[in-house]
Amino acid sequence: MTVPVRQQRFHPAVAPLGVAAAGVCGCFLLTLADPTTPGGPTPLCPTKAIFGIDCPGCGSARMIYSLCHLDISAAISYNAVAFVGLLLLMWSWVVWLGKAFGKRLPNWQDWRYSSITVGVVIVVWGIIRVLPFEPFRSLQV
Repeated sequence: MTVPVRQQRFHPAVAPLGVAAAGVCGCFLLTLADPTTPGGPTPLCPTKAIFGIDCPGCGSARMIYSLCHLDISAAISYNAVAFVGLLLLMWSWVVWLGKAFGKRLPNWQDWRYSSITVGVVIVVWGIIRVLPFEPFRSLQV
């Protein structure tokens, strides 16, 4: 008895292209909301609102807003670690899209200590951002 082969309904590139389209729409909406304006329509970070401290992701919306306006220096000043994380996320997306077309691209997630490194960087960044003395106070947004 033979098992029927399951056919795919869509091309494998539909998912990464859909994610890219959602990202572009999100960036467009974020650009309209302008998170750099205090009291605007974007909500305050829950960690900042409840505990009064910056979480590792604080400033990410303003960072993406600045990138949408091609202001790289402002983006890095809002959240440098999230900026690097976004670059890694974009690299992962390119690898995903390449895989959909049968390409084999190097992926940073395959590196031996990538997940541990990302976790340590996020924890250290979170600690550094709440230190109440210079030069760390300038990292608070």
